[in-house]
Amino acid sequence: MRILVLGSGAREHAIVTALLREQAGHDITVAPGNGGIAADVPVIALDPTNPTLVTEFALDNDIELVVIGPEAPLVAGVADKLRQRGIAVFGPGKAAAALEGSKTFAKRIMDEAGVPTGRAVRAATLEEAVVAIDEFGAPYVVKADGLAAGKGVLVTADREAAMAHASYWLSQGSVLVEEFLEGQEVSLFLLSDGHTVLPLSPAQDYKRLADDDEGPNTGGMGAYSPLPWLPSGFVDEVIDTVALPTVRQLAEEQAPFIGLLYCGLILTDKGIRVIEFNARFGDPETQVVLPRLVTPLSGLLFAAATGELGGQPRPEFSDDVAVTVVLASEGYPDTPVTGREIVGLDTALAIHGVSVAHAATAVSAGRLIATGGRVLSVVATAPDFTEARSRVYRALEAIDLEGGQFRTDIAARVAL
Repeated sequence: MRILVLGSGAREHAIVTALLREQAGHDITVAPGNGGIAADVPVIALDPTNPTLVTEFALDNDIELVVIGPEAPLVAGVADKLRQRGIAVFGPGKAAAALEGSKTFAKRIMDEAGVPTGRAVRAATLEEAVVAIDEFGAPYVVKADGLAAGKGVLVTADREAAMAHASYWLSQGSVLVEEFLEGQEVSLFLLSDGHTVLPLSPAQDYKRLADDDEGPNTGGMGAYSPLPWLPSGFVDEVIDTVALPTVRQLAEEQAPFIGLLYCGLILTDKGIRVIEFNARFGDPETQVVLPRLVTPLSGLLFAAATGELGGQPRPEFSDDVAVTVVLASEGYPDTPVTGREIVGLDTALAIHGVSVAHAATAVSAGRLIATGGRVLSVVATAPDFTEARSRVYRALEAIDLEGGQFRTDIAARVAL
């Protein structure tokens, strides 16, 4: 199949790796890609958020399936333009992508569909935000309403910090002040063709920068899959109470959700609650879910894109576990230092079960350099979490990036 993948991060690298693993002879192009992706498949300097340019490229190159990785092209309506020209797309249109693009929209959809979630108040002014902050009390949860690259959420016991966060994001739009929900968090991906959903394996990510969940929120510093501590029937309950009601509500509103529904969930003492939805594969969870996928990914993506998920069996996964740890640049997430050389990848990749998904790299004058905050996702698979952690951290120690930082406690709680 001729496949175009849009995006430039570790998530897209993981998608490409899974497609190549099928050994089906796919012709894969990535736009714009990165240094690591370019070593595996052709990349092109194409703006993935420009619907016209993407569609023209797809038509000119007989692309059979477009896989949209990040949220920005979805919110920009790239999928809509492609579908208008008859091209199969894995990714929702602009109307359905508002599930991620606007937290206010997502809350309304959940309310309409009866999906369990926390209470929230939308604030358009700082005065409104302060009233809600004081009403809910500490710990305070303040979220930017729109896209914020994983940095729009603050959970804090500091009232002044909560107000400062609200003030900052109010300069760019509205904010949501929410009740604090306590419990274990779970990321569950579900493939959707607008009517049917099929679940992938649950994962858990680590959003805080430093060990023991200290430091600021980030786009994600690591993840692991599966989750041996999940209660029996968890996935089925999410399908019945969260995913299907949401997909059906969107269909009723003439905004069919075709693509990957990311359910950010929390297990509270009152049951499962939705923290957030995303409209695409999550990063870094994709890096631990797809390496365990046995069912060919291309068939799943194409079935979802063409409305053919109904009657398909649930995707199968290996018994191995997977752990990923993100190597980030010095200064991330606020002011990452870029342009520094990365060395030692060959030594890391020589460790059994280890792979590396590039997030922000480029080749310059023959050297691999860091071009952003989250640079690499180092992934290890193994029969158990103890061995997977051993492999991933040995690999990280072999990689040298001046000022590089990573958490040392990813999956520690399940490796005991």
